[in-house]
Amino acid sequence: VELVAVLEQMGRRLACTPLYSSACLAANTLLVAGSDAQRQQWLGRLAAGETGTLAFSGPKANWDAASVSLHCKREGNEFILNGESRFVPDGHSADIICVAAREAESAGNEAVSLFILDANTDGLSRVWLPSMDQTRKQAHLEFKNVRVSADALLGAQGDAAQNLEVVLDLARIAIAADQVGGAQQALDSTLEYLQERVQFGRPIASYQAVKHKCADMMLKVEAARSALYYAACIADQTLAGVAASLALREAASIVKGYASDAYFFNAGCGIQLHGGVGFTSEYDIQLYFKRAKSTETFLGGGDFHRARLAALLLDDNQPGPQPGQLSSQQGQLRA
Repeated sequence: VELVAVLEQMGRRLACTPLYSSACLAANTLLVAGSDAQRQQWLGRLAAGETGTLAFSGPKANWDAASVSLHCKREGNEFILNGESRFVPDGHSADIICVAAREAESAGNEAVSLFILDANTDGLSRVWLPSMDQTRKQAHLEFKNVRVSADALLGAQGDAAQNLEVVLDLARIAIAADQVGGAQQALDSTLEYLQERVQFGRPIASYQAVKHKCADMMLKVEAARSALYYAACIADQTLAGVAASLALREAASIVKGYASDAYFFNAGCGIQLHGGVGFTSEYDIQLYFKRAKSTETFLGGGDFHRARLAALLLDDNQPGPQPGQLSSQQGQLRA
């Protein structure tokens, strides 16, 4: 919960730092999948100031364990990694790389493993990817016969898909905090402009139609914030071993889907209410619009998560929460 509060305020200022990739991707991967010895070794380096990230998405940019396209092969006491991973947050500058890879000829959630390695490992090349939002850097990583020892394996070989999904759900909640902060700032900066801009002898903030749009923006922010802190509580319980991963999956999709839509709505309305100057560099609202779009697609947008929730709650073949499970968890949180 404390991390979410920090990330929300960072989202308000579009903070361009590696905190998200280091704390919400690399550190959580170690917490979820690493052994005590691995945590002591690698988390100590992160705490000392080194940066980290997680590489899992293939060229098609799907956002689940099934999208892993990097291949791994075991030879004796080593693993050989080959392939590529794209859209890796801060991947061009990170010191520590957590990697998801699968065995050849496998598909879906089968035979997925997690590894951790130094960024300067032989055979690993990293290229910065230009994107719409330059306040959050992404990279393309290519692995050519990268050899890592068996000690680099996080968890059991070929059995990391569930752990990876938990890490990604935690990351979705974290990025939703950034979205809520950005949506709030898009509203606040727009209100400030509306009170300054005068047309027909009065501030345009006084016009009823403008007030209606601002009320819609506020509604989006407050609803997203409510979902965010509920999801943050579920994340805390999951890391503590109290809540099940299915509860985390549900909460993560609720907040990521809604916060993605809310941020893009607020940033788009902010552009419109600023008028022609909204897309100019004179006002910051255009920066929030870019961040809103980049975070909307990252780790799945609203459509992705609504379909995920539908599969979780309605598909008979998909194990979902039992009737009343969500309400009982909310009661525990209130207690």
